[in-house]
Amino acid sequence: MAKALKRENVWLECKECGDRNYRTEVNVQGGVPKIELMKYCKRERKRTVHKIRRK
Repeated sequence: MAKALKRENVWLECKECGDRNYRTEVNVQGGVPKIELMKYCKRERKRTVHKIRRK
């Protein structure tokens, strides 16, 4: 029998405009981490803070 997956796909959402620009995998064993990263936002055309959003 296969093991349960411990990784999950999540979206990184811009805090300023609300667009979900990036998708990444995170380890969900022990809870989803609270991650905030500086990433480039196409709509704002600058680097902004992006937070994890689950779909």
